[in-house]
Amino acid sequence: MSRIYENSHRVLQDEFGTRNLANAIEAAAVRTELLGDDEAFIHERDMFFLSTVNEAGQPTVSYKGGDPEFVKAINPNTLVFPSYDGNGMYLSMGNLDANPLVGLLFIDFESPNRRRVQGTASLHRDHPLMAAYPEAELLVEVAITEVWVNCPRYIHRYEKVQRSEFVPRAGLTTPVAPWKRLRDLQPVLTDADRSKAELAGLMTAREYAASLK
Repeated sequence: MSRIYENSHRVLQDEFGTRNLANAIEAAAVRTELLGDDEAFIHERDMFFLSTVNEAGQPTVSYKGGDPEFVKAINPNTLVFPSYDGNGMYLSMGNLDANPLVGLLFIDFESPNRRRVQGTASLHRDHPLMAAYPEAELLVEVAITEVWVNCPRYIHRYEKVQRSEFVPRAGLTTPVAPWKRLRDLQPVLTDADRSKAELAGLMTAREYAASLK
């Protein structure tokens, strides 16, 4: 009995003659909890990709960034990460609130390596670790069901230039997102965001486009 393969996977494995290889990889690599250097690897990452599925079964993938250790392992079976201020759509958070099954992909682009984590997520507005994340709106707790190391051979090697100045940090004022300074958006912003945008200075669409370049 496989934890990760279904009939659709087996059909392709049989077509290309890789069923035995797939079984060997699952037996050797797929675990139900963090082991070895998994926790250290995840703590060192300052970004990951989050996969969620909405109520209609439509998947989406989002980039989540922060400082190292913004994803924390509470124990070998549980991860926690914050939901910071975004664009107000709450696609990922709304998805996992409706369908808690999630996938997380952690990649080291400087020394190519990666971890895949699958699990069941829950949203928390009041969590023991909330104080550890300045400005976090929600915390997401993931009960791990599977974790494994993926082959890194296709990972392109990149060098980090700098971390984002927009990541909330204790003792520092987080800059307002430039797009929230667009004049045309002011009527639909929250009062708090509108005040921050006015303080930072409003921009026209042309000025904003120029700033991106």
